[in-house]
Amino acid sequence: MSLSVDVYVPRAEGGIEVLDVPPDSSDVAGWERWRTEVWGSEPVRSLGARFFPRLATEDLTVAPDEVSDFLAECDLLRTHLAPIADHMAAEPGTGPRKSHAEHADDVSRRLDNIVNAARRALGIGGGVIIW
Repeated sequence: MSLSVDVYVPRAEGGIEVLDVPPDSSDVAGWERWRTEVWGSEPVRSLGARFFPRLATEDLTVAPDEVSDFLAECDLLRTHLAPIADHMAAEPGTGPRKSHAEHADDVSRRLDNIVNAARRALGIGGGVIIW
């Protein structure tokens, strides 16, 4: 099973409305096991990340007023892909054996999808949900 990243807008009557993913975008945010093995891993937590580690225990909802901070955290993870990829390469059970570069590329592509969603959310005053 995969994690998905979506954009939502708050409803006036309460709750949220999850928007469709544009045809030129992807909603893939990683495998379900990435909740703990990547996004909630020690290398991510050691960076001081406050959004992504929440995925280890729950779905992540980023409020509209937090999207800018969330984008900054995405940039932080992108600049530290090496230790995240090192961790993935050392973790048993992360799937087929891949090189460090392949793990880094996997995380980078998922971050691209997440950043794309966050930018769309920022542009319309919406939020982001990873579930």
